[in-house]
Amino acid sequence: MKKYINRLFALTALLIVGAACENDAELTYLKDVQFPSEIKIAPSTTFVLLEDNADADAITISWDKVTFPIEAPVTYAVQFDVPSDVTGSNAWLHATRIEVGQDVLSKTFSVRDFNKIATDLGLPIDKASKLIVRVEAQMDRKVFSKNVELTVTPYEKAVVFGEIYMPGDYQGWAVETAATLTAIEKGVYQGYMTAEGTALAFKLNTARTWAEFYGAGATNEDLVRMDDDNLFLPSAGSYQIKVNLNSLKWSATAYAWGIVGTSQAGGWDNSTPMSYDHQTKTWKVTADLVPGALKFRLNNKWDVNYGPADESKNVITKDNAGAYTISEAGTYEVTFTIDETDPNTNGYPATANCTIVKK
Repeated sequence: MKKYINRLFALTALLIVGAACENDAELTYLKDVQFPSEIKIAPSTTFVLLEDNADADAITISWDKVTFPIEAPVTYAVQFDVPSDVTGSNAWLHATRIEVGQDVLSKTFSVRDFNKIATDLGLPIDKASKLIVRVEAQMDRKVFSKNVELTVTPYEKAVVFGEIYMPGDYQGWAVETAATLTAIEKGVYQGYMTAEGTALAFKLNTARTWAEFYGAGATNEDLVRMDDDNLFLPSAGSYQIKVNLNSLKWSATAYAWGIVGTSQAGGWDNSTPMSYDHQTKTWKVTADLVPGALKFRLNNKWDVNYGPADESKNVITKDNAGAYTISEAGTYEVTFTIDETDPNTNGYPATANCTIVKK
């Protein structure tokens, strides 16, 4: 990256010197940069979106490489907006922008994600309406592709209720006290689990009985109704579990809230992970703390974090820079409770709750 920055400085210096040397004060402009061709849309420019196909690919947008005057990575993004907002002084001001990455020349959106983009921009449900898409290329400046018009019929995400259950080694196979996975859309369930040691086997039951359950199919990720083969978590640790009874697939993604700050062993660089209590639906940790700061973040990263706006309260706010002050060293029990529906589509809630109690 340093060599790219040096080249930018060199280019800028040459332009300044060139302009200064011209007796008639003629302005010198950067070389024109454009998309070499129109962006491509597949499979078509007309889309009727259905919730039953939420996990399927809806649209793939691709484009040719944009060449800038110097050699450096180009960052691309896709922008969507409604026709009334792509002209005039406020053009594209309210667009939905999704960054694709450096030197990446295509982006695919699932039906679920494309439907959310359309509805967030105000397209009416179950009615064909227009949406405009373009691609942005950025290096020393931003340039844009020509607009492409799409016709999109979005669906209204169904309000879903219900849950399934996850009896297993971790709690003695008692379906009555098994962890709950809650419906986040039709036929799709989500929950959390902390597994310890080798207690990794489980089943998925549609009720708190053994009248109907799912076991493993051809692979550990496949579900088969009333199959005696157990399903297995990858290893000890905490996970977000997703089960799709429409496609008969399930997944476990490493996932843990943790405490971070100068009061705990990892400082601001490494979180102390919390464990999920499936009975209280609370993340917990008992830790030796020292005087310093404490707040909460997800998966040992700063992408999603919570801090207090008011240290006297147990309500914490997403992306708040504040932290609790631990004034006395000792052993503390810390809890974190959050109402997560479907982070992939709804994001994370504005607030969560916590307790910090010295033992």
